[in-house]
Amino acid sequence: MRRSHLPVVGIDFGTTNSSLALVAEDGGVELASFASGGGETFSFRSVIYLEQAKDASGVRRVRSMTGPVAIEHYLEAEKKGRLIQSLKSYLPSKTLTGTSIFGRHYTVERLIAQMLADLRESAERQFGTEIRRALVGRPVRFVGAENDEDDAYAVSRLRHAFTTAGFEQVDFEFEPVAAAYAYESGLDHDELILIGDFGGGTSDFSLLRVGPGVRRRGRSAGDMLGKSGVQLAGDAFDARIVRKLVSPALGLDSHAHSFGKILPAVPAWIYSNLERWHYLSFLRTRDVMEILRTARMRAEEPEKIQALIDLIEEDLGYQLHQAVQRVKFELSHADAAEFRFADGSMNLRIPVTRAEFEGWIAGELEAIEGSIDGLFRASGVDPRAVDRVFLTGGSSFVPAVRRIFDTRFGEERVRGGNEFTSVASGLALAAGDR
Repeated sequence: MRRSHLPVVGIDFGTTNSSLALVAEDGGVELASFASGGGETFSFRSVIYLEQAKDASGVRRVRSMTGPVAIEHYLEAEKKGRLIQSLKSYLPSKTLTGTSIFGRHYTVERLIAQMLADLRESAERQFGTEIRRALVGRPVRFVGAENDEDDAYAVSRLRHAFTTAGFEQVDFEFEPVAAAYAYESGLDHDELILIGDFGGGTSDFSLLRVGPGVRRRGRSAGDMLGKSGVQLAGDAFDARIVRKLVSPALGLDSHAHSFGKILPAVPAWIYSNLERWHYLSFLRTRDVMEILRTARMRAEEPEKIQALIDLIEEDLGYQLHQAVQRVKFELSHADAAEFRFADGSMNLRIPVTRAEFEGWIAGELEAIEGSIDGLFRASGVDPRAVDRVFLTGGSSFVPAVRRIFDTRFGEERVRGGNEFTSVASGLALAAGDR
């Protein structure tokens, strides 16, 4: 098959989950599915797990797994290897270029490329065709990018990861624009819409015209009336839960005696890394463990410091993340819930209300509101002119987030749907248009 005749797939490479879609012969969108312990899923976890294992000749080699399989191997392993996640968050950083695993250096691009190669090969088996061309989603501004140069650097690194993974043609589209394509596919009339795309690390907003009339006359730059974004979303909400419910049980507020002074038992930066759960594996170093063991000897509550040591040594970041996701989900459907985390030396059962959670994330909610209001000021569009608001991404389920849009536009104008796969579907449709 000639390369130009190979399908162009849409790929949403996310901080937490990734998905892939293509336009089928009948014009509909077909999503790639992946086997997992709970059955088939359209979400490919953006994780890579590396472990040491002996080959047939008895030589120790590093074996890597990605996606749902990586999670299953990690949970089943008695001696934990290295589970790495949220690699997309590191792309704008010129200082965090890679990490050492079992004595070998791995670049961020190489680790991402392994995920993308497995994602591609799995989709090839399902669709029965080679996949070498992709339209890839990207946020309005990558998390951690402070300027356009950082943003361009992140794109170049992501492009390099895709080409390393075997892709020969890679183009990019803004994720909220892709979500607009997915929403537009169900329209029989033109609309002015606001797209809110909530990822793990970014919240992006786009104001644009869509519909069959727009498609017939051909899209133009004028159809995009404006875009904005903030570098926070689901991960920032998770961090607040960790800070308020988990870190105190691990010694955040504990003190130690040192040369006649009372000081914090553990440096604050360790808890900051703990809040970004994908950083937890990077704390498992000789220097950090020495700091914690010294802190335990001087601490007024040594059992809490020991619990922190256990959490890091046993690399329980994924389990902690699951507990945080569970209580966040429960608070999206009820006024109160119980945070539960029983692993290692920890057994936490802490009641929490939705009102408390919303108080913890008040700053993040305010930043999201500011970004939306700034978009309308910059575009000169009256919010009353918006026909529909389409929300996608996991954090769009958080009632306080939804309320921002219900208050400004009215519940009747706010829609959601396929919150975890709409970007990939829209990318596939956009690729077909191109």
